[in-house]
Amino acid sequence: MTSTVEMKGITKTFPGVVANDKIDFILEKGEVHGLLGENGAGKTVLMSILYGLYRPDEGQIFVNGNKVEIDCPFTAIKLGIGMVHQHFMLVPSLTVAENIVLGREPKRHNLLLDNSKAISEIQALSDRYGLEVDPKAAVYTLPVGVQQRVEILKALFRGAEILILDEPTSVLTPQEVERLFSAISALRQQGKSVIFISHKLKEACAICDRITVLKRGKVVGTVDTNKTNPDELAEMMIGRE
Repeated sequence: MTSTVEMKGITKTFPGVVANDKIDFILEKGEVHGLLGENGAGKTVLMSILYGLYRPDEGQIFVNGNKVEIDCPFTAIKLGIGMVHQHFMLVPSLTVAENIVLGREPKRHNLLLDNSKAISEIQALSDRYGLEVDPKAAVYTLPVGVQQRVEILKALFRGAEILILDEPTSVLTPQEVERLFSAISALRQQGKSVIFISHKLKEACAICDRITVLKRGKVVGTVDTNKTNPDELAEMMIGRE
């Protein structure tokens, strides 16, 4: 497989804390890669660096083989990287369609929002990945699972080939988790690469192709999911059974 993201020797410190300590991480094209660790292991910091929310103190990032400087989320989006945060970034009073196209609005006569074009583009995206939403619904009326789908569609609408999902199941019902996993499988089939940040062992084993375990800001190891189990991963995560 070819790597779509390679992070080499990434170090990030905050006052009194080494959040990431010389981390190496490789994401291959068309894979779902789990990033596993306890709270405070450095998972979200590492991915916030990839998305341009933080600058690393040391290390290099390569996207599709090219060395890149990701100084802000706008740069990440231009490189095809999208991130769905644990706390959603939607505007509750706007519709699904308005949220998704915000800043990328299809225009009519170069001035007005072409609402019908926006709705048809979103409908096509949601059908393609099985992310069912009503483009005309106001976001504040939607359950959490549907709001998450809106966030994923927003990233895909902006051209994301690499999707970072930060603890995506923490707010979902078991039924919503199933639907999310179906959508992630559809993304993988279409050649997208997904980074699945979690501390839930069984879920990571159920959806990921490979898993990288972090502990106190360092990489413990990367394993193929079909060659490991939750007990082994728990031992990697916390150093004991």
